[in-house]
Amino acid sequence: MSLGVLAVASECFPLVKTGGLADVVGALPRVLAGEGIAVTTLLPGYPAVLAALEGAEAIRDWSELFGGPARLVRGRAAGLDLLVLEAAHLFGREGNPYLGPDGQDWADNPIRFAALSRAAAEVAEGFDAVHAHDWQAGLVGAYLRGARPLVFTIHNLAFQGRYPAEVFVRLGLPAEAFAVEGVEYFGGIGFLKAGLHYADRITTVSPTYAIEIRRPEGGMGLDGLLRHRAAVVSGILNGLDTAEWNPATDRHLAGRFSLAEPGGRAANKAALQARFGLEEGGPLFLFVGRLAWQKGIDLVLDALPALLAEGAQLAILGTGDRALEARCREVAAANPGRVGAVIGFDEGLARLGYGGADAVLVPSRFEPCGLAQLCALRYGAPPVVARVGGLADTVIDANEAALAAGVATGVQFAPPSDEALAGALRRTSALWRDEAAWDAMRRNALAADVSWARSAGRYADLFRGLVNG
Repeated sequence: MSLGVLAVASECFPLVKTGGLADVVGALPRVLAGEGIAVTTLLPGYPAVLAALEGAEAIRDWSELFGGPARLVRGRAAGLDLLVLEAAHLFGREGNPYLGPDGQDWADNPIRFAALSRAAAEVAEGFDAVHAHDWQAGLVGAYLRGARPLVFTIHNLAFQGRYPAEVFVRLGLPAEAFAVEGVEYFGGIGFLKAGLHYADRITTVSPTYAIEIRRPEGGMGLDGLLRHRAAVVSGILNGLDTAEWNPATDRHLAGRFSLAEPGGRAANKAALQARFGLEEGGPLFLFVGRLAWQKGIDLVLDALPALLAEGAQLAILGTGDRALEARCREVAAANPGRVGAVIGFDEGLARLGYGGADAVLVPSRFEPCGLAQLCALRYGAPPVVARVGGLADTVIDANEAALAAGVATGVQFAPPSDEALAGALRRTSALWRDEAAWDAMRRNALAADVSWARSAGRYADLFRGLVNG
């Protein structure tokens, strides 16, 4: 039986993206279509989204929606069926969807994303179920009030959408919603907390992360609620759009390659070294992602002596915390030819990095799923990962048993510390020098199934079970 699902999110690749949330929201409708689940995605009417919309048709109007007129527009973009909340006073802003030109959150973010949730509730009657993503869609359940089955997905528990209590009077919710059994959270409003409370099913993006967030050390203040709701919490692993992420066709690569014909990686490594000002020789490690405490870039910099002692090189690509950006620049300047840093977001350079690096570093202190290690596997660059969250679920450590069985795809380390990472760097460098062992691990990485195939079936079963009882 075919089902119709309304997905609600604040970003969606390729229309607007700040992180992995967008990749998941963009990929799921395509893979679920093969499971008989028709997904329509509701997005804010950012300028880039409205500009991409084809066949736009207004289906609902509000003379006043949280401070101005709005309308709901139906259309298609990037092969996706979309509903777009066009409200210039809330979303008619260029640039980052959450931050102003000063790099700070827009002051009206709680109102902007409350409007998105309210619009979702008002059109939900046309669908069998609703799938809300992250805190920006956290109030969907509060507005729905049980009118439709609701799945809520946590992409990162660290971002919770917490606001002062005085915001509540502007949300148009009944007074009784401001309670522990509602949207109230430590005396204020908790968008993510509300999503967890009202959802019929809660998912997160890897099985291990679903376990970690129910413990005090990983629950970020919400572990008690998640333990209370443990019966409806599950982890469904993220995947990649393997047609979009394909080293055999990727136009960003200097040399295309595949499992059957892996030779193109050498051209990519040479091009990557040139882009980062690195000399030839030694294993080339890549860090690509947010320069943030969560992602462990400081651990990489602290473990740099061990990396350099192995004759290795390091390329850093990313943007984030200003102090960490400055530190990356300083380390690169102090180690010319051995360390290179490009501060910024560059999708093409990231893809070249995955296709040319010998190994990709993902030393996150916590990681709901992680896409960097999936991209690294897909492009044949064995990942070096902390044993947390989705990293633990997707990378097979090159321990003695895995090497003997011929199944290793990367290197895991624990705990997430510079000392443990240094040990992993030494272990990885030794494997790289063993040509036969490294070739086998690289081939295992290329052969790894990082697609949505298995997870799409799990999502489809979840929606069918919820709708059909």
